[in-house]
Amino acid sequence: MTLAGSERVTMLVPDFPFAYDDWVRHPAGLGVVPEHRRGTTVAVIGGGISGMIAAYELMRLGLRPVVYEAEQIGGRMRSVPFPGHPDHVAEMGAMRFPTSATTLFHYIDELGLRTSPFPNPLAPSTHATVVNLEGRSRWARSATDLPSEFQEVADAWAKALQERAEFSTLQDAIRRRDVTTLKAIWNVLVKEFDDQSFYGFLATTPAFASFRHREMFGQVGFGSGGWDTDFPNSIVEILRVVITEADDDHVLIEGGSQQLPAGLWTHRPDDLVHWPRGTSLADLHGGAPRPAAVHISRDGSGYLVEDEHGGANRYPAVVFTPHVWMLLGRVDSDPDLLPPSLWTAVERTHYMGSSKLFVLTDRPFWRDVDPETGQPVMGMTLTDRMPRSVYLFDSGPDEPGVMCLSYTWNDDSLKVATLSPEERLEVLLSKLEHIYPGVDIRSHVISEPLTVTWETEPRFMGAFKSNLPGQYRYQRRLFTHFKQEELAERHRGFFLCGDDVSWTAGFAEGAVTTALNAVWGVVHHLGGHTHPANPGPGDVFDDIAPIRLDE
Repeated sequence: MTLAGSERVTMLVPDFPFAYDDWVRHPAGLGVVPEHRRGTTVAVIGGGISGMIAAYELMRLGLRPVVYEAEQIGGRMRSVPFPGHPDHVAEMGAMRFPTSATTLFHYIDELGLRTSPFPNPLAPSTHATVVNLEGRSRWARSATDLPSEFQEVADAWAKALQERAEFSTLQDAIRRRDVTTLKAIWNVLVKEFDDQSFYGFLATTPAFASFRHREMFGQVGFGSGGWDTDFPNSIVEILRVVITEADDDHVLIEGGSQQLPAGLWTHRPDDLVHWPRGTSLADLHGGAPRPAAVHISRDGSGYLVEDEHGGANRYPAVVFTPHVWMLLGRVDSDPDLLPPSLWTAVERTHYMGSSKLFVLTDRPFWRDVDPETGQPVMGMTLTDRMPRSVYLFDSGPDEPGVMCLSYTWNDDSLKVATLSPEERLEVLLSKLEHIYPGVDIRSHVISEPLTVTWETEPRFMGAFKSNLPGQYRYQRRLFTHFKQEELAERHRGFFLCGDDVSWTAGFAEGAVTTALNAVWGVVHHLGGHTHPANPGPGDVFDDIAPIRLDE
């Protein structure tokens, strides 16, 4: 089967290569619910990007989504303004988005949000990149400015991808949307590599026979930086990212990523069924979502949802978007919400930890030129020391600048988890003094530090899901949950979606597309259907279903 191609690499994920971008843009729309079902309430648990997409599209179809949110609309799209400087924000969660995320960009464009290049290492828009390894700094504007050993590492990675994963053939299939070729190759790779870690893949690849090359690759990596904190994860997870170019060509949303979920909450679409033209989700909720859901149980043929303020409502269907671990403790959950095999997948879910620290500066001083070297005084920084990644954002020479002084993962994140924001700042400034001697960063700081450690956030407990070797079967159970015809009646009508359910966790595209799966599931559950000219993910599921490994 070959779909109409876009002739570019997109996040057409090879496990389930459904063209969500085409589906949401089709003039026939996402489906139709029976007339007697219009206005039916559907609970949507969680107000992050997945919850907002699900609620927004359900509203457009004529249903009445009821959003429950524990904190604020946005979830891990959390843009925190600096006190006294509301136009400048710290992106605590999602902050860079690959242009290959074409379904996500459908909604960014619908809201008219502006984007600009993200200052990744060696990106064309990045004024300078500093690679600091073992106490030695190397300045670069492009990869050709780095010593030859860095190019050797890049070449080794390219060779490993081509020789062991048919990289160019897979990307060509994605460009042409040649689903037959894409799945034929990918299904073989899943069988071969599901049990292998990222590091194991490198260590058994002749191009990475040198430990030094593996070490450098872990510290510096490619695209968005070092990858050693991903080394314990399944190599299949990494292959998805690079094949779909999710690691490259990133942009930021000007003014903050939280504008996207917040914008969907207040957006007034013209093409609504049942509701008056220009109705918004905020209108349907009286301006505010319901409080946190604390109990979900089966109630006859539907569900009872209770919130933390004591409110209780019944629904024929529930869409659950937060981290699935919330079902294990934060939300009192009826065992019949999921079949036992799904509960096992929930229990086995693995999260990546992550920490960030931001400060606001008086101006983008890092662009000042050192008269002795002729170089900028600072650059975007990759280092093997505690800060790991330093990102620099400026809005012009006369505007304050934003510095992400540290962006870390897993073990590196835990190194700062017990430190207060002020203690973190002091430690990071002291480490950066060794990389940039003579640069007085502190004198330019005009704000208190803003920090986050996602593994200690009580309603998240991690930045995003990432499968360990051998966990493909669990991921398949979670992703395919929206297709419920084969489930017992008591397990139907409760739909998991969001980052945890996605094949590309950590990328908003996956949260968006799994929300669309849930929309299809709800419509189908309530007796609706899609237009024959625009079949949905459940309609074509059997043709492109993820491979089922032997149990």
